Amino acid sequence: MKIKKKLKIAIDSPAAAGAGTQAKMISRYFNLMHLDTGKCYRFIANLKISNKSNYSYKFLKKKIATLKIKDLENKNLLSNNVAIVASQIAKEKKIRKLVYSFQKKCAYSPPKKYNGSCLDGRDICSVIIPDADIKLFITANTKTRALRRFKELKTLNKKVTYEEVLKSIKNRDKSDYNRKISPLKKTKDSVLINTTNLSKRACFLKIKKIIERKINY
Repeated sequence: MKIKKKLKIAIDSPAAAGAGTQAKMISRYFNLMHLDTGKCYRFIANLKISNKSNYSYKFLKKKIATLKIKDLENKNLLSNNVAIVASQIAKEKKIRKLVYSFQKKCAYSPPKKYNGSCLDGRDICSVIIPDADIKLFITANTKTRALRRFKELKTLNKKVTYEEVLKSIKNRDKSDYNRKISPLKKTKDSVLINTTNLSKRACFLKIKKIIERKINY
């Protein structure tokens, strides 16, 4: 599909609400460059865990300067341990500024082969792409999100219980919504989509309709 004007789509959501899945589906359908911005912090968290002796701001600066989308596809980034460290790292102003430069580059300067960009995370609508063409806030109830993440981890052969995942999701929500720097929040101009009782397909069709209305405006 060819679009006349480059699109910028911003998606915010709490953990495991289905935003990442929808962002991938949207990006494939409309040929957009996709970035799961939370993976940037998970990437840094993984570096911190595996490079304890070398870990420093200077070290991170070099790593972010050469960061590629494919680097964010490492399955180790999905572990609960990495998620906990990522949540702590995301509170650090200095690191967020470092990551922002990479995220904004993806949002505003995607490769020419794409029709635009689609970013999902916690502060995309409010901080990274405040002038996005389409803003979405995707959510679901806590138990539903925990079950989704539990099933996802099980497919990756991770040894974890549902109760552990539920606790992790609740802690992550508390951290995301209450942190001082760029807390998770729904902006006034973002469309609320609750996926608790929606299938992936039904959710995709709903978002697709919103985007197509914008394209044909």
